[in-house]
Amino acid sequence: MPIDPHLLAVFTLTTIIALVTPGPDMLFVLGCGMRGGARAGVLATLGVITGDALYVAAAAAGLSALLTAFPVVFTVLRLAGAAYLVYLGVQMIRRRKRAQEEEVAAGGMSGRRAFLNGAVSSMANPQTFTFMAAFLPQFIDPAAGPVWVQFAILGAVLIVLEFAADATVGVLAGRIGGWLRRRQAVRRRIDAATGTVFIGLGVSLAVQR
Repeated sequence: MPIDPHLLAVFTLTTIIALVTPGPDMLFVLGCGMRGGARAGVLATLGVITGDALYVAAAAAGLSALLTAFPVVFTVLRLAGAAYLVYLGVQMIRRRKRAQEEEVAAGGMSGRRAFLNGAVSSMANPQTFTFMAAFLPQFIDPAAGPVWVQFAILGAVLIVLEFAADATVGVLAGRIGGWLRRRQAVRRRIDAATGTVFIGLGVSLAVQR
């Protein structure tokens, strides 16, 4: 077997514990589900894990050395991601006073937008990459087989578990949000709350070191 079964079991348990603790990705999916419905929540999750998959591939390729050698790249990506999340939040708050018919006509948050926002949000957060590059190697044994194969296996397990956790949150948020959105006053509060969450995530990302 290309990876030690004991290390795989420990990795799986550790990942599950980490995923049940709400983080930026889960809060992002929650906001998309509340505003756009269950489908938007699931597609936002797909976008997030697409970004994570690219980061796993980058970590496996050893690109963590790039961010270590050029910290300015990390800072630029972090600030760009923060600005994007703040922009999304501001746009949601600005739109909160539109008529309900306008929202219905526009189709709410489209699946394509939810997916792209999820992917950009994930890719614009270089700390995800740093986490991958620092976390995954802890469960890799070079003597057990090719390192890149072990990276691929651990990354696949992480992505599957993350999809299960975040998609569940997205679906539940979509169900609740769908019921609430039928009430115009509550819908406006949802938009304001979701926008505030996104702005908070952006600010948090910007001030992190």
